[in-house]
Amino acid sequence: MIHRQPQIFVFFGMIATGKSTLAKMWAKAHEMFYYNSDVVRKEIAGSAAQRSDKSSFGQGIYSSGFSQKTYACLLDKAETAVKSGQSVVLDASYSSIDNRQQVIALADKYSVTVCFIFCTCLEDEMRTRMEKRAQDPLAVSDGRWEIYLQQKESFESLDHLGDQLITINTVQSPERLFEELKTRCAS
Repeated sequence: MIHRQPQIFVFFGMIATGKSTLAKMWAKAHEMFYYNSDVVRKEIAGSAAQRSDKSSFGQGIYSSGFSQKTYACLLDKAETAVKSGQSVVLDASYSSIDNRQQVIALADKYSVTVCFIFCTCLEDEMRTRMEKRAQDPLAVSDGRWEIYLQQKESFESLDHLGDQLITINTVQSPERLFEELKTRCAS
């Protein structure tokens, strides 16, 4: 049996860009721990994952302070996985440079690689996905169009990620995207 060095994969981007679908596939196929910010956020709040929260951008469980607790918890979960020799997938917006830098610092601390997969697609597709998700009683995300518009304004530059960054347009099927990602992560 070949022992592989743990890795951290961060699937991130705007609301409804398909990051969770792809992140779950990646984690399952590679037998990695998987942590989703929406689930973790609601766990911290003591709420069921599928319970909808209509808080506005920057309010309630989406306030800056609560978001920082969520990202700190994601980081703790990633550290626990990496310390035990396991790879991990983090699935969140990671819109701030500071939150991304904390993941990089964690990877440096344990001498593991980190790969940031920035998921993107056209706004029309995002809107369609949000509308579809709003009808799904099992949906975990509370992302809505008005939140996306505010998120878009505050999303910080990706320039600092350099060769740790892969940008992927998620308009194709998840299966095709998975194959594309396999190729791009191998190179």
